[in-house]
Amino acid sequence: MNWLLVMAGGALGAPLRYLTDRAVQARHESVFPWGTFVVNASGCLLLGALTGSVLAGGASSRLGLLLGTGLCGALTTYSTFSYETLRLAERGRGLLAAANVTASVLVGLGAVQLGRWAVERLAG
Repeated sequence: MNWLLVMAGGALGAPLRYLTDRAVQARHESVFPWGTFVVNASGCLLLGALTGSVLAGGASSRLGLLLGTGLCGALTTYSTFSYETLRLAERGRGLLAAANVTASVLVGLGAVQLGRWAVERLAG
C-alpha cells in the first residue's frame, strides 16, 4: 500500500514540476534555470514543513509518503539541476553555473529548515 501513496504523490509532483518550471522560465529571458531553482526551493520548503509536522505528530507517516517521498520527490529534480548547471558551464557561463550550485544548495537547506521551523512554531 505504501508504494501506491508514493506513486500517487509522484503522479501529482511530476506534472506540477513541469508546469511550474515552464511558467517560471517563460517569465525570464535569462539563461539561468529559474524554473528548476524555484521548484527545488519550493519542494525543499514543503518537505521541511511536512517533516516538521510528522515529527510533531501533526501528520501521519502515510502523509509523509504521499507528499514527502511522492510529491516532493517528483517535484524536485537533482538530475535537471545537474544537467542545467553542466550546460551553463559548457556554454562559458561558469560564474552562473557556480551561482546555481551555491544558491541551490544554500536556498534548499535554508528552505527545509524554514519549513520545519515554521511548523514547529505553529504547532508549539
